Amino acid sequence: MNDATGAADARAQATEADNAAQILDERYRPYSGARHGLAGAMRALVGSSVRFTLGLGRPARHKFLPWLAVVVALVPAIVFVGIATVLDIDLISENILPEYHQYYGFIELALFFFCGIVVPEILVADRRNGMLSLYLSTPLRLWSYLASKAAAVTVTLAVITVGPLLFLLVAYTVEGSGPDGLGDWLTVLVRILGSGIAIAATITAASLAISSLTDRRAFAVIGIILLLLGSQFVTGLLVEVAEMDPRIYAFNLSEMSEALKDRIFGVGPPELGEDDASPGLRISELSTLFVVAVNAAWLAAGAAVVWWRYRRIEAG
Repeated sequence: MNDATGAADARAQATEADNAAQILDERYRPYSGARHGLAGAMRALVGSSVRFTLGLGRPARHKFLPWLAVVVALVPAIVFVGIATVLDIDLISENILPEYHQYYGFIELALFFFCGIVVPEILVADRRNGMLSLYLSTPLRLWSYLASKAAAVTVTLAVITVGPLLFLLVAYTVEGSGPDGLGDWLTVLVRILGSGIAIAATITAASLAISSLTDRRAFAVIGIILLLLGSQFVTGLLVEVAEMDPRIYAFNLSEMSEALKDRIFGVGPPELGEDDASPGLRISELSTLFVVAVNAAWLAAGAAVVWWRYRRIEAG
């Protein structure tokens, strides 16, 4: 009798519990929103990678280095604009301020710093924390993942290579020291965009190639710095000291990027004197076709190394 009563009480309690139960969270529900496919996935990855590179949405320690590079690149432009505002003369034609193509000399340090310290993290982090396999489980494929990462780095580098010159162009135009007429203004704008994006793309390919070869961020940083600075030192010794063929500068990524920028701006080679011996003068001996071909080769070689490395990772 007691057993029957106990069973009845247990059933009654179970019934009350079922009636009182509430579904507080529904998991594993099918996605019912808009599907943007591969293009949407690439846009999302580019946006998140740019934010990651610039430290947006991350703790302050991740923002300091990338924004320090941006500030270092912008400071000379701000100073020049201040000078242009104070002095009521055409500062460019009077050779008081550098011309647009000459400003790249002021951002080279910031560009090297950004590439060496910040760029490696954009590839190394995904391999180290397992996000690469997660990305490839989405509509993204290997080629689209790498293309998105390359686009993100190029965009962030363009903040340094294009941003300060656009600031100069607008400020000088408003102040009255800019190009004369709409045609000249658009020409300068196209040259700024073309040279800045070309430099950013070439250095992006080389930086990502080195970053793809190691899972250690420190090794990638060392490799990029050695490529950018070491190639300058070695080729400079061979060409300027040993007086070898200036085509050896093809192995100097920084100088060849600078040479391409000069050709885009239409800067003609200076006349060489007997005692002239500087990278800018020796590189000016090289044809424009050679300079373009070398930069294209750097871009293709970097892309090939990244693709080869990630195909091996995917196969493993």
